[in-house]
Amino acid sequence: MKSKNEMNLFRDIFPYSEVPYVTFDNEAVEMNMPEDIWITDTTFRDGQQARAPYNVQQIVDLYTLMHKMGGSRGIIRSSEFFLYSNKDRDAVRRCQEKDFEYPKITGWIRATKKDFKIVKEMGLKETGILTSASDYHIYLKLKSDRKSVMRKYLDVVDAALEEGIVPRCHLEDITRADFEGFVIPFVKKLMERSRESGIPVKIRACDTLGYGFPHPGASLPRSVPKIIDTLVNRCGVPSERIEWHGHNDFHKVLINGTYAWLYGASAVNGTLLGFGERTGNPPIEALVIDYMSLKKESDGLNPRVITEIADYYREELGEHISSNMPYTGSEFNTTRAGIHADGLIKNEEIYNIFDTQKILNRPMNIAITDKSGAAGIAMWVNNFPEIKNREKINKKDSRVRKAYEIIMEEYNTGRTTAMSNEEMEHIVKECFPGYFESEFEKLKKKTRNLAVHVVEELSESQQVRSMEPKTQEKIMERIRKNYDFIQFIYITDRKGVKITRNIIDPRYSKSFEKKDIGVIYTDREWFSRPIETGMPFVSDFYISRITGRLCITVSAPVRNDKDEIVGVVGMDISYEDLVRL
Repeated sequence: MKSKNEMNLFRDIFPYSEVPYVTFDNEAVEMNMPEDIWITDTTFRDGQQARAPYNVQQIVDLYTLMHKMGGSRGIIRSSEFFLYSNKDRDAVRRCQEKDFEYPKITGWIRATKKDFKIVKEMGLKETGILTSASDYHIYLKLKSDRKSVMRKYLDVVDAALEEGIVPRCHLEDITRADFEGFVIPFVKKLMERSRESGIPVKIRACDTLGYGFPHPGASLPRSVPKIIDTLVNRCGVPSERIEWHGHNDFHKVLINGTYAWLYGASAVNGTLLGFGERTGNPPIEALVIDYMSLKKESDGLNPRVITEIADYYREELGEHISSNMPYTGSEFNTTRAGIHADGLIKNEEIYNIFDTQKILNRPMNIAITDKSGAAGIAMWVNNFPEIKNREKINKKDSRVRKAYEIIMEEYNTGRTTAMSNEEMEHIVKECFPGYFESEFEKLKKKTRNLAVHVVEELSESQQVRSMEPKTQEKIMERIRKNYDFIQFIYITDRKGVKITRNIIDPRYSKSFEKKDIGVIYTDREWFSRPIETGMPFVSDFYISRITGRLCITVSAPVRNDKDEIVGVVGMDISYEDLVRL
């Protein structure tokens, strides 16, 4: 038995050279689900650590969809945002302008006092604070000890309370933490401060590496039920101030979140489509369905928005969603039973998990075989989620007949398995020209998204914001070298006057004039649009008259420390080079 002050890495549970062990102590805790439970969101914080960052408009769109899905009672109660870059703060402001009651906008900061200045400037009432709890973090990462780290954390919490800001303490790596030696004494001190200040200090239990185990008889620190029970009954944390944040390293992310609800946590934290660091977080769409299952009612939730969100990821973000992903995948409610379409209509309940048409706006579909007939093919085309805004077809359509003949040729030559969605897509593309978005259109969307990310990265740098041309040119040179698809970069001031030379890809140095400093570009859309909207601008595709390549122009406003637009940074991007990357 280790002393309370000795580093404890739980080598009997986490040998590292083996998979981690689950131990049981034969002391099961009682289920205690709060009457009021809800979902919280970290799509724009943890979710952005698993994919290309969202641009401002995409954040606003997804936040709006979450509001719509969460309903007027705010079952999706809050959403947390990064606050460090201009883009992050622009996104927060744009979402604040929506004036939605839910999801409430909260921040996330490091455990440093100066970061509270940002939270206060943004007008936020609550922020997450990184307070890592395991000895792996305290001793091995922070190179400190429990007493020193606890003192530092409490100083930051005190700073938040002095500003009247609700601190949400993120107990990182709680499933490897020493409860007797750190978690319990730390959380008790937090609750003392909460009582003294009258401000509700919140606790987020973070299963950083997905070690959580849902059985109530498993031992700490891995047992999710015991973690929540300990926070409630030994630390005195009210259920409404406890939030579970999980990861999917061991395929338990959703069940652990649900068990956190069942054993006393009011909130479970997730992300849209489960995107999150490494293996991801609980998918919010799955939490929505589990909420409805546990509560036996929707409480104002609108699960049909799940399909809208999936469509947004496919169509606007160019995101591939695995075909077998529950609720959002193209084959989620597809049966491969080989039944006729007419039979499916008569017996849908046999094969479908619930009325997916009513609840998710997703009619059931079938996998095509030689038994499906023309009716089955027509049904597949009408129901496939990637085909949007097309007229409904029937089995007598000549294009259906053509597809039927192609499919039957497969079976006449010995095929026995059902047609995959990928195969059906290929056939439908051949027989129904224009029914699917082309690969070129998908690539164009990805190109635009990446281009906006790059220009925002540049516009937010301190060197560019300085509006000192020589300083700007140095960072522009570095960015251009990092991204071979940039043909050249340039910056104007607020009046449209070009203040830097062109930073050019050496391949085109003879084709571009280097020193057109002083030229006025107020008549160019790439300049005027960012000035008018405060948002990045992306042009249509065009053939460069200088390089002969297919290009786009992308630009973004440059802001000073007072958040005033003081200039515009623009860049011309080679589509061919970007696709090659």
